[in-house]
Amino acid sequence: MSVRNQRPVPGSGATYRSGAYTSLLPWQVRERRFKVVGLGRRGLDPDDVYAFLDRVAGDLAGVHAALAESRRETAVIKDALRRWQSDQARAREARGGDR
Repeated sequence: MSVRNQRPVPGSGATYRSGAYTSLLPWQVRERRFKVVGLGRRGLDPDDVYAFLDRVAGDLAGVHAALAESRRETAVIKDALRRWQSDQARAREARGGDR
């Protein structure tokens, strides 16, 4: 199991899921292969299946990229808020502790 598919660490802000559940990653969708059905049996056209899986993988990649960007923006905002709070605390102390 790769590090990316492991259970989130408590307190990390990640959603809890059971250890048996692993999120699908784009490469897992792209590399998924299905058994070929024998002659005279029904089945799906492999080209259609793989085209659809490629489309799903592309969408997943877009979601992962958007999530990563959102996390970067959140980190920047949190850092700015911490700096602002520290500045406000120093200013309050400089005024003698009154609000």
